[in-house]
Amino acid sequence: MSASRDSLAALLASSTLVLGGCGLLPYGVQSPAPVASRVPGGTSGAGGQGPASGGVTNSHDKASDVVLFALGLIETDYRFGGKNPEAGLDCSGMVSYVFEKSADMRLAGSAADLAQKGKPVDAAKLRPGDLVFFNTRNRPYSHVGIYIGDDRFVHAPSSRGKVRTESLKQGWYAARFEEGRSYFD
Repeated sequence: MSASRDSLAALLASSTLVLGGCGLLPYGVQSPAPVASRVPGGTSGAGGQGPASGGVTNSHDKASDVVLFALGLIETDYRFGGKNPEAGLDCSGMVSYVFEKSADMRLAGSAADLAQKGKPVDAAKLRPGDLVFFNTRNRPYSHVGIYIGDDRFVHAPSSRGKVRTESLKQGWYAARFEEGRSYFD
């Protein structure tokens, strides 16, 4: 158990470094050039200058929060119909839980239900925080995950029974990829 916690901590630390280096982390990360970012008080502006957003965080910040929150669920047990980490998560339950807790967005229903919402995104234009859908049971949109960048996604598969990351370009899921969808403007 300690080894899996250590590997999770290492994954989260390296993910934080990568996302921070790419400018995807909204919390206290200073960019070398003025860019729109979240600042204390819920406003945004260019390097602390410019108009306030009225307390609304931008979609880039929410997408980053979704990715980091999803990565924090790695190694959570799978459970069919599961909607919280304590009881276990299935794929759509994980997505609903992550979006509600990290982005204050309510996405409910099965993977197929979620696929009817959001905007379609070409696979080459996926951005962290987008949802990725798969045909895993000879049914369209029977599985969903959260794209985290670098052609990888986080999901709650029943096989091996834990939330984990997978590649979109190699392996079993790559051959079953159907579509990406964005829920952020």
